[in-house]
Amino acid sequence: MNFLAHIYLSFDDKEITLGNFIADSIRGNKFQHLPPRVQKGIKLHRFIDTFTDTHPIPKISSKRLHANYSHYSRVIVDIFYDHFLAKNWSAYSDVPLAVFVDDFYDLLEDNYEILPDGVKRMMPHMIADNWIYNYSKMEGIARVLNGMNRRTKNKSKMNFAIVDLEEHYCAFENEFTEFFEELIIYSKQKYMSILEEK
Repeated sequence: MNFLAHIYLSFDDKEITLGNFIADSIRGNKFQHLPPRVQKGIKLHRFIDTFTDTHPIPKISSKRLHANYSHYSRVIVDIFYDHFLAKNWSAYSDVPLAVFVDDFYDLLEDNYEILPDGVKRMMPHMIADNWIYNYSKMEGIARVLNGMNRRTKNKSKMNFAIVDLEEHYCAFENEFTEFFEELIIYSKQKYMSILEEK
């Protein structure tokens, strides 16, 4: 899953949210210096990723893209799924998406000193262009895919995946909706068990 899903699946727990968000910038177990609850957020992120990577529904979504994008197809599905979460946000939260995202940006700024360097470099661009809120719009997803393609030095051709999203929109949305219901239940269970750990 991508940024918005990981933030949402932190269940309004600020330190868990921080860990869940920064986890991709942390290698191995190099997080012992962080506050204990942030460490738990990193663990939760990894549980979510493992569940997603091994679940049959995202694999169906990924297979639809594989011929054109090879191993990048899983990354593209993560981005597509964040689009559907943002687009259908009111089905999952009573807090307006704009407010939810602004509160998250405030959380990052309030905890800037503990963020990994990669997150610190990305953060000004993410906030200035409001990446997470703009996942709800097709043009926002197109910008994300263009940026990802540039990061691969145009090897991935991910910028063309917006066409695949438009062409198979209903199928991707249905797959997301079915999968995300299961992921919420799983993530809540893992969140509760992680909190109980010493």
